[in-house]
Amino acid sequence: MNKRFLFIITMLACAVCLQAKVKLPHVLGDNMIIQQNTDARLWGTAKKGSTVSVTVSWSDAVYQTKADKDGKFLVKVKTPAASYTPLQITLSDGDGEKTTLNNVLAGDVWVCAGQSNMEMPIEGFDNCPVEGYNEVVLDAKNRSGIHFVKIPSVMSTKPLDDADCHWDVTTMETVKNASATGYFFARLINQALDIPVGLVMANKGGSRVESWLTEENLKKHTNENLDSMAMTKNFKWDFLYPLLWGNGTFNPILNYTVKGILFYQGCSNVGDPGNKYSDNLKLLVEQWRSQFDCGEIPFYFVEIAPYWNDDVNGDWGSKLREQQVRASHIIPNSALVCTNDLVYPWETKQIHPAMKRQVGERLALHALVKTYGQKGFYCDSPEMKECRFEGEECIVSIKNDYGAIAPFNDVVGFELAGDDRVFHPAVAEHNWMRGGYVVTSPEVKKPVAVRYCFRNFQQGNIHNRGGLPLFPFRSDNW
Repeated sequence: MNKRFLFIITMLACAVCLQAKVKLPHVLGDNMIIQQNTDARLWGTAKKGSTVSVTVSWSDAVYQTKADKDGKFLVKVKTPAASYTPLQITLSDGDGEKTTLNNVLAGDVWVCAGQSNMEMPIEGFDNCPVEGYNEVVLDAKNRSGIHFVKIPSVMSTKPLDDADCHWDVTTMETVKNASATGYFFARLINQALDIPVGLVMANKGGSRVESWLTEENLKKHTNENLDSMAMTKNFKWDFLYPLLWGNGTFNPILNYTVKGILFYQGCSNVGDPGNKYSDNLKLLVEQWRSQFDCGEIPFYFVEIAPYWNDDVNGDWGSKLREQQVRASHIIPNSALVCTNDLVYPWETKQIHPAMKRQVGERLALHALVKTYGQKGFYCDSPEMKECRFEGEECIVSIKNDYGAIAPFNDVVGFELAGDDRVFHPAVAEHNWMRGGYVVTSPEVKKPVAVRYCFRNFQQGNIHNRGGLPLFPFRSDNW
């Protein structure tokens, strides 16, 4: 009896210790990148009412907070400047075993959000390879300062606090699992600034903007039916569901302190009427900035690439791209990457184009110039500034050319239409004296509208001094 009694007492004591140990969400773990030079949040659960203490290897400071009635706590710690020196963070509630995070690096943390073109890893998808795979693997040995964590794509009717995930250090074995767009972004930032970069990959293939909005925003600003039975009836595929992906896949990271957000999404919103997409995207950015509570963090996003959308000559894909350009104008501290030249002619029906390096690097150029203040880079794609019609000609002027635009002749992508609203291929030549491209078509004697690459799959060849392509556009609203 005495031995049995002692065994029970010992087991109870162990149980108390286990309960007393501070528990952290999976996204706070070994190998993580902690946001540099800030008050970074750490959170988790402990014995209710207990005092949670945090010590860090980079200073003598001790941070303390109390766990609430549910055992939840959140504490902020001052972080050092970016470096490759491994750091350590230890948490304790005073009774149980200490919880220690090892091989933590201070650097900049970027969220990789959106749908499958952001999710697409370095190794690609089945029958959808990423260009330059072997070169990336070979170079990975030089990129141990890039760490990444993949948040599982999970649906939930209620916001989740945790996700089953872990941080990876980039090696020749692990790099294949990183978001290709995110990794190429991180590699250029790492190369240019020589700082660690962390990628938090929270995305879902096929998701809509509405997939990530909160219940409050969906009810207030949209007509989405949030009844689960209605969702199964209204949508053929679960990746199109509103609300659920944000609850399950994004909510677990919202306490993480981050530098900014990268976003590649839009294909599943093709066909949205009017300004619905750009208005909802603006709403989503406002929501995320509020939830992350890190100020007006930068939002850099990617134009959907040319794709046939069941008809290469249709314009519904271009109308979504037009909405993305509008979003870049109405969302503060944002910028859009143009992808008109980042598909091959044989990728007409490829929803996952192979050229991801250029996408990630163009995102990085925006960050280097607009977030990090680096000089000498050209980051903005040219846009149509204005157009005017003079007899048989249309004169199109371009902004963001950085003082150089090419080509002068043999331009492809322009179309003109008259009052009949029928567009015909046009010839364009650049004329400095007249302020831009002079566009004509022998089939349109009196043009009233001009378009450039405004079809589902149509590529132009105009680039600015930085080699960045002209955004597709139209002068009409037909």
